[in-house]
Amino acid sequence: MVEIGRPRKQFGVVDVTGASMVPTLLNGDQLVVRYGAAVRPGNVVVLRHPLQQDLLVVKRAVERRPGGAWWVLGDNPYNETGDSTVYGPVTAELVLATAVLRFRPREEDQRSLRARLSWAASALRPLRADSSASSRLRAR
Repeated sequence: MVEIGRPRKQFGVVDVTGASMVPTLLNGDQLVVRYGAAVRPGNVVVLRHPLQQDLLVVKRAVERRPGGAWWVLGDNPYNETGDSTVYGPVTAELVLATAVLRFRPREEDQRSLRARLSWAASALRPLRADSSASSRLRAR
């Protein structure tokens, strides 16, 4: 049932590149995202880079600031690819989607049964709002 006047939330797939979200996300992972979903502290989000709006980035929404802007950080403290420590709070309009699932593609060299079972057990993971990560990142 769809309420008249309310847009339906759409799902999509986003490829992850780079190491800013390690260990949560690795280069080559894919995310199932939900466009237009409400953002909560701890959610992994897809947003337009505030200084390069043709570039989409994946970060963790850490804290909602006054005026509705979000403080976003990468999970990897050793990667300096840019987040709110560089460009400040991100307006809510730039936050496009929240990540729902992470899919890790199988590497070609995983030929043994043990390697394939290990991959199968960890390939698909739900991504829920992680308040402990949000608190840990806020303390940085």
